[in-house]
Amino acid sequence: MGKYFRTDGVRGEANTVLGPRLVMEIGAAYAAVLEEEGKARPRIVVGRDSRWSGDMLEAAFTAGACARGADVLRAGLLPTPGVAYLARTLENVSGGVVISASHNPIGDNGLKLFSSKGFKVPDEIEDRVEACLESGAAWNNVPTGTGVGRVYDVADAESRFVDFLCAQAETLKGLRVVLDCAHGAAARVGPTVLRRLGAEVFVLHDEPDGARINVRCGSTDLSELQARVKDTGAHLGLAFDGDADRCLAVDEQGDKVDGDQMLLAFARKSPGNQILVSTVMSNLGLEMALREIGVEMRRAAVGDRYVLEEMLRCGSVLGGEQSGHVIFLDVSTTGDGVLTAVRLADTVRAAGQPLSALTRMPQVPQLLVNVTTPHKDRLDQDSEIAAAIAEIENRLRGRGRLLVRPSGTEPMVRVMAEGPDEAELHQVVGALVRLIEKNLS
Repeated sequence: MGKYFRTDGVRGEANTVLGPRLVMEIGAAYAAVLEEEGKARPRIVVGRDSRWSGDMLEAAFTAGACARGADVLRAGLLPTPGVAYLARTLENVSGGVVISASHNPIGDNGLKLFSSKGFKVPDEIEDRVEACLESGAAWNNVPTGTGVGRVYDVADAESRFVDFLCAQAETLKGLRVVLDCAHGAAARVGPTVLRRLGAEVFVLHDEPDGARINVRCGSTDLSELQARVKDTGAHLGLAFDGDADRCLAVDEQGDKVDGDQMLLAFARKSPGNQILVSTVMSNLGLEMALREIGVEMRRAAVGDRYVLEEMLRCGSVLGGEQSGHVIFLDVSTTGDGVLTAVRLADTVRAAGQPLSALTRMPQVPQLLVNVTTPHKDRLDQDSEIAAAIAEIENRLRGRGRLLVRPSGTEPMVRVMAEGPDEAELHQVVGALVRLIEKNLS
């Protein structure tokens, strides 16, 4: 990870850590790197979620990119995968940028960079953007007159993405669905797509509102969705995060369905002779269930970009994360919450079975604790924590596993343990969490 770019782009509190000056510099630097890639006058698609700081940071990025001679195509409020879709389908587009902090609190914001093929840019490109930032090279020989970039609005950005999503299923008629849009980027797109496909849709939190995005709603809090599914007798509930690059679900009984379970449902639809890519966080139960239907599972590092890299390496077309990022590489290039919602609903309709039956799998006890700390970067330097981790790994060897890692997007360390004895997991994780809190406070 670099100084600015982490697991999923640049992210931090808007107007302090991520202020307009830095974002303007990133705009100029990304445009300069695109020039180096042979784009004489880069054209960059820019979309955002509903956060209040989005207008400010969009203006800042636009100013920097235009100052470097790039044209900016404004897509407005649009899910992250919608910007990726436009980046690979609009004519003569050089790249894309999403201004969003995904599932983070309302005060945060961020930037995600995409290539002209719709993929998140690789680490090498982010490193070059950072180097350009540090050196100030983007401001050398800036254009003047007609060389300065222009700004254009993509008037049909939303309708283009909606049309693409609606083409991913024939019909959802007969399904009753509750949809939680998290007051975010999919507030218009999500309900429009499911209704056009024929589903009966009950919508929650569908006003794009930067003061309420992710607040007790969406994929970060399923409680209201679970209640509404049971109240309405819906076949399933679906919840997006702020930028709708991921989706979690609720089955007809009101129980949570995570990314592991959704991946299993998709794999069961066409089992055998395929490779599914998930992450080190995925439950061992998923691996066991996939083995029973002849599907090989491979694990990647946490982050949908790393899932994608492994998918491309091994030729997989299905991959994702427990958190709800799912990538359908046959039609898309990044995690897409609305596409996941459409395909999950279509899977339920086609199977004629309840979602609970399609997602049933053995659950190996798993405990995940997020430890908030301002010093997550010191984790690997602490010998006492390293010794405690080694002791727990030895204790669980052959029966379970331990994963300790700093979050790539938030000021916290994630501690995950898996094994047959839940009481033991609470004991070892509790001791380790207390040590991390003490040493990294």
